[in-house]
Amino acid sequence: MNRIRRSKRVKVSADGTGRVSRAGVALLRELTVDTGLAAGWTAGLLDTYKAFPTVHPAGRVLADVAVAIAEGGDALAHVATLRDQDKLFGVVASDATVWRAVERVDESHLARLRAVRAVARERAWAAGAGPDLAAGLVIDIDATITIAHSEKTNAAKTWKKTFGFHPLLAYLDRPDVAGGEALAGILRPGNAGSNTTADHVAILAMALSALPAHARPRPSQPDSPRVLIRTDAAGATHGFAAAVRAAGCGFSLGFGIDTDGQAVILTVPGQAWTPAYDIDGEERDGAWLAEITDMLDLSKWPTGSRVVVRRERPHPGAQLRFTDADGHRFTAFITDTAGGQLADLEVRHRAHARVEDRIRCGKATGLRNLPCKQYQQNKTWLELCLTAADLLTWTQALCFTGDLARCEPATFRYRICAIAARLTRSGRSWRLHLDRDWPWATHLATAFNRLRTAPWPA
Repeated sequence: MNRIRRSKRVKVSADGTGRVSRAGVALLRELTVDTGLAAGWTAGLLDTYKAFPTVHPAGRVLADVAVAIAEGGDALAHVATLRDQDKLFGVVASDATVWRAVERVDESHLARLRAVRAVARERAWAAGAGPDLAAGLVIDIDATITIAHSEKTNAAKTWKKTFGFHPLLAYLDRPDVAGGEALAGILRPGNAGSNTTADHVAILAMALSALPAHARPRPSQPDSPRVLIRTDAAGATHGFAAAVRAAGCGFSLGFGIDTDGQAVILTVPGQAWTPAYDIDGEERDGAWLAEITDMLDLSKWPTGSRVVVRRERPHPGAQLRFTDADGHRFTAFITDTAGGQLADLEVRHRAHARVEDRIRCGKATGLRNLPCKQYQQNKTWLELCLTAADLLTWTQALCFTGDLARCEPATFRYRICAIAARLTRSGRSWRLHLDRDWPWATHLATAFNRLRTAPWPA
């Protein structure tokens, strides 16, 4: 068979008509309407206007910023990716209007934006984008560093000897979607502490309020949804553990090992160590577990707390720490889960590492850069970034299957958001003709149909 050879250069002309790029972004923008996000934000900010804004309602403007972030934008000016496609998206706010909308969001209105996003989450879950509640929910809490390259309010030196901010984030663990579902975030100065109890208690309350009402834990009620809170050792404080218990949740927290803890671990008899499992449930070579609850004073922790230690041979080249001994590395976690095999509890706790992937995807969805100079404006940007992560998650869970339901944001943008199309008008309706040669064109067409036929609540 003869191969069709293309010349090295193709002829280029600027005479195409009706063409649009980023056709897949229209799916995300449509979701902001179906979930009530744009309309709810407009209602929440209505009292900041002397008269109703008929051209660019604030909620629609902020929702467009969130869509631009979901598409990969990392500045308010990147809403131009929608504005430059006016044939597809209509009239989109100018940069000046976008800035004015962000400036209207003070602390009280930011709380309204969060409440509206919680309602939008409830609608999205009701339409089919939610997780399996019967299996229980797991919320991962972790902090990260966001570097600032210029002077910004409350930017400060971080513990990593960089300059910027130290936000604390909460994600709903959903292994079925790579980007994760963002529940809450607290923007903090760069010099904020890693194990600040007050911040952890605050984000716990924010994360639980971000859940739909039927998915929130109800303390002392037997039919309450099961919610587990996971953190690394930064969250292992008496006050935070007590707050988790009071909220009706379980906990699995990293547990720091000091010299006294090391001495206790070294007294554990050999027969007390049981094999650890890998993520697939198979025994892991060179790793063992033991429970040392009865060997520690846990009187300041909630009743029923247990401490489990992991002993393993370090990887070749790994540097031992001062708490490591006898050629082994030791880590520990504390949980209030009663019963169960130690190996299963430890595998569950180590899955907290997935939050690092959530944060990495979050930084690819606006969190890498806080573009505003004022602190309150950057708080609003953080909320818009979390909204963008939610839009991607809900879209993937509701409208796609297979790899497209699990792929990371960068892959989703390439395969879905960047699809080219031709926009035509017939009679009184518009039609979007996707490029039929694009490998994922039929997937996007099916996604639009699924979004529009989903069982949205009235």
